[in-house]
Amino acid sequence: MKVAERAGARVVVLDGAERVLLLRGRDPAQPGGQPWWFTPGGGLNLGETAEQAARRELLEETGLDPVDLTPLPWWRKVEFDFAGQRYQQEERYFLAHVNDTAVHRNDITDLEREVLIGHRWWHLPDLATTKDTVYPRRLASLVAAIIAGRVQSTAEVEDIGE
Repeated sequence: MKVAERAGARVVVLDGAERVLLLRGRDPAQPGGQPWWFTPGGGLNLGETAEQAARRELLEETGLDPVDLTPLPWWRKVEFDFAGQRYQQEERYFLAHVNDTAVHRNDITDLEREVLIGHRWWHLPDLATTKDTVYPRRLASLVAAIIAGRVQSTAEVEDIGE
């Protein structure tokens, strides 16, 4: 299978109670497969910057439109299978603080309708101890550092892989 390379942008969304928003999804090519939790975001469209893509994806997937998106010094290079295609994606991360926590998915694509099966505002202790699959894997410790005011600037979020 040919690997499609693409750039992606993801958003770590925190509310006033220091909860992090994650979306729940599944691979439409594997309807009985295990779902996973992930930060809002996706691939960049042609000519789009990472920040533009992060803002667009966040608005599409959640209806949230934060005033500020702060670039985080994180990136992740990941390979995964999705919808019958193998991808290699390099992701950049942004931080958004929101007051409005009402999530709606009025502007999602048909594919996103198949993929997105829920969302949750996670308290950090729950995120740190969940047995569910979460991407990126170290998200709880990375978010804890943000909340503590010391954003980890060690570049790569995790090794290549799902």
